[in-house]
Amino acid sequence: MRSERARLTALYGGLLVLAGALLMGLVYLLVSERLYATVLTAVAPAVPDGAGPAIRSGVASAPQPPTDWAQTVVMEPGQYAVAKRVTTAAGDAALNQLLTVSGVSLAVYSALSVALAWWMAGRVLRPVGVITARARRLSGSNLHERLALKAPPGELKELADTFDGMLDRIEELVAARQRFAANAAHELRTPLAVQRAAAEIGLADDPPPEKVAWIRDKLIDTAADSEQLIEGLLLLAVCDEGLRRRERVGLDATASTVTEALEPEAKNRSITVEAEVRPLSVEGDPVLLGHLVHNLVANALRHNHPGGTVRVRVGPGGLEVANTGPVVDPATVPLLFEPFRRAQARRHAPGEGAGLGLSIVASIARAHGGEASATANPGGGLTVRVVLPTCP
Repeated sequence: MRSERARLTALYGGLLVLAGALLMGLVYLLVSERLYATVLTAVAPAVPDGAGPAIRSGVASAPQPPTDWAQTVVMEPGQYAVAKRVTTAAGDAALNQLLTVSGVSLAVYSALSVALAWWMAGRVLRPVGVITARARRLSGSNLHERLALKAPPGELKELADTFDGMLDRIEELVAARQRFAANAAHELRTPLAVQRAAAEIGLADDPPPEKVAWIRDKLIDTAADSEQLIEGLLLLAVCDEGLRRRERVGLDATASTVTEALEPEAKNRSITVEAEVRPLSVEGDPVLLGHLVHNLVANALRHNHPGGTVRVRVGPGGLEVANTGPVVDPATVPLLFEPFRRAQARRHAPGEGAGLGLSIVASIARAHGGEASATANPGGGLTVRVVLPTCP
């Protein structure tokens, strides 16, 4: 910061000194150009008439005054010579005095300019010092602090506000990561506890065959849930790293394939799937886009009721999946895109899922430069829209 202050001081001070030197040089040039003529015009009337004969022998051939002087004052040759000598002496003395005074004034002006530039640079850089000190104090425990710089509108005020906005985003990101880690640990701990309890019960004494079969099914279901959770966490991590490959993908064909693959599940749940697919090509990863469509349709089937419907639309506006089901509070809809968030409390029922479906959808959409949004349907259920950049 001191180096920047020194640089600004040198810049401001140098400009002020240069401006002062140019101004004094211009004044000296203008004064010296007309000084002798002005002094001669003022001195000529004061020269005695007898001066001419007294020095006539030495100035008999003295030049006549110029035309403009002659029009101002009518002088004899001897009077002009005397006036010329007095004018030269007085002009030289005046210019020397002007040069001396100008030099002293320039030195004093330079010192004041440097001092003023140093003070002004400090005033200008003071907010930068505040930002630097606050940034050095920041840690995970005080991310809530903000600069809140009180200053008139300007570049530094905009910089401080931008820094505060960055801290808002960092705090939100850190809080989301902490929630994610806590929720992931909780979700992983539950199936592990179930597996341990089932194993302890199964190993106690000599259990009957039917209990062994129940324990086996329970362990298989728990392992499947754990595997699904781990796959979801890995998929989230892959999406956050960005796309490793891009190619032209027909989102309409992907939606048709996923819808056909989930038809048996829809029939088991007595849910009608309506598909309206129009050609739409996007550039991205076909595997990730397949996961996106699958998660949307699977969620629409899972969070539905018997006899409900799921509508899948693909077209120029992107992908839209709407379903019937329980009424969702509109205030909670944005939270559903966070990991482990559910519209209803978890019941640990078979096939319930880990609550990662919409968060994976949002992450895949961001990785492709798109956006996912949702709205609560008045009669129940959700309508989720995914807008992706399309291929020309």
